[in-house]
Amino acid sequence: MLVKSGYAPINDLQLYYEIHGSGQPLILVHGGLGGIGMFTDLLPALAEHVQVIAVELQGHARTNDIPRAFSYSALADDVADLIAYLGLSQVDIAGFSFGGGVALQTAIRHQHLVRKLIIISAPFRDTGWYPAVQAAIRQLDERVAAAMVESIPYKFYQEYAPNPANWPQLVRKTGAMGNQSYDWSSDIAKLQSPCLLIQGDADSIPPSHAVEFFALLGGAQSDDPQQRSQSQLAILPNTNHFDIIDRVDLLLPIINPFLAG
Repeated sequence: MLVKSGYAPINDLQLYYEIHGSGQPLILVHGGLGGIGMFTDLLPALAEHVQVIAVELQGHARTNDIPRAFSYSALADDVADLIAYLGLSQVDIAGFSFGGGVALQTAIRHQHLVRKLIIISAPFRDTGWYPAVQAAIRQLDERVAAAMVESIPYKFYQEYAPNPANWPQLVRKTGAMGNQSYDWSSDIAKLQSPCLLIQGDADSIPPSHAVEFFALLGGAQSDDPQQRSQSQLAILPNTNHFDIIDRVDLLLPIINPFLAG
């Protein structure tokens, strides 16, 4: 149930957000070229247990763009400022793909704000993507934008964006962000928030990267219960990058106990 929606005046943006349900607040961050509509099934299912605060990032869907390049650090600071704007002291945060990187950077840069962290299908370094996937992200430009005019992301953007003509700009800026090299391994080792890593067994990231990510969080070290990490790793069967957030049947039995624990 939608409780409230609005625009937060943050860093020259009018950052769109929606609040669904009640309870412990969970910030939900969408994937690249998308928006809150990506979570058609997952959002209401989560909102039966927690208060979901879904956000649309700079230049995506209902949130206006500004003359600022996309970067994980800037977008994470926007999320942190939204948390402050809403008067919240500490939240859980979940992000998918592009939004998973934003969620991770929010926890790295603003640890005091994040109680628990959920990363769905996102690597901790740019080379974590399969090479073909990374190459496709880096090739996003106006030409690709023109070729996507029949796609679901394009139609969604045309319906909700304050300036639908900015579609090529969104695609180009996403590609430019994909060309930024990063490796957050040293930061992950310092994280204090328990983290739930989720990805599909046929995802855009090899399972070996998820295991490496989990090890940085203190997992995969021993079968001794006394040495078990507070973080968790889940590889969903028969699931890829394009359907993982629709697999509510697999996600909820993992996410709900993690948040409640």
